[in-house]
Amino acid sequence: MLQLTSRDESMLDWMNVVRLADAEAIRWALAAYQDDHLDGPVSIRRANHWIARMAELGYLGRTRPMYRDRQIVWPTHQSSGRAAPRLFRQTMRHELAVASISGRYLAAGFDWIRDNRSQSLRDNQADGVATKDDRVELIEVELTAKKVARYRLILGNHVRRLQEGTVSRVVYFCTPEVARVVAREVDRQIFREQQSRFLVKAAFDSQGRWATSAGNPWDASSRNQLLGDSSSNS
Repeated sequence: MLQLTSRDESMLDWMNVVRLADAEAIRWALAAYQDDHLDGPVSIRRANHWIARMAELGYLGRTRPMYRDRQIVWPTHQSSGRAAPRLFRQTMRHELAVASISGRYLAAGFDWIRDNRSQSLRDNQADGVATKDDRVELIEVELTAKKVARYRLILGNHVRRLQEGTVSRVVYFCTPEVARVVAREVDRQIFREQQSRFLVKAAFDSQGRWATSAGNPWDASSRNQLLGDSSSNS
């Protein structure tokens, strides 16, 4: 009988946080939980082997939609206590992009948790929180631009959390078009002394696939270094 390893348990805990992921995100997350990985992700073969083993045990559901080149997986009711997600809802592209970012942060030695739910109109629930030692990075994934009034509220919430000392930096991962919108609103709405604590990265193509080789976002010191750099695939 197949048994769960400590790595399996860590991966399933992560799956219960992100809730939906493709095999590319699994490649990066698996790299975080094994000793023999280098700086990059594990092979797609190893990722698919892990997915198949967890599916056999009943912990993961999986499918390969015609419009994607890799499997999509989610924790089953046995694993999470939740029903299977609806795979064709509008938010699926966004959720897969969040899992892609999350897996990369895990591989770089960060922990990944879900942000606190909004308690009032002044609050904003980010897409994730990445922590490492004393660093706390608030992560937002933007594949579609919001209205200016909405950014005013969200950016104001980010600044408040930065001033309170609960967040070290705010990182936006976007398509190139949305990155330009977000960067413009940061320039307009955030005081100069706070702007250096915002990173806006053009990291996804229009389909929500990772589309940059600009390097690790957690090593970037300036948001302007990475804007618009989406010309090649990683």
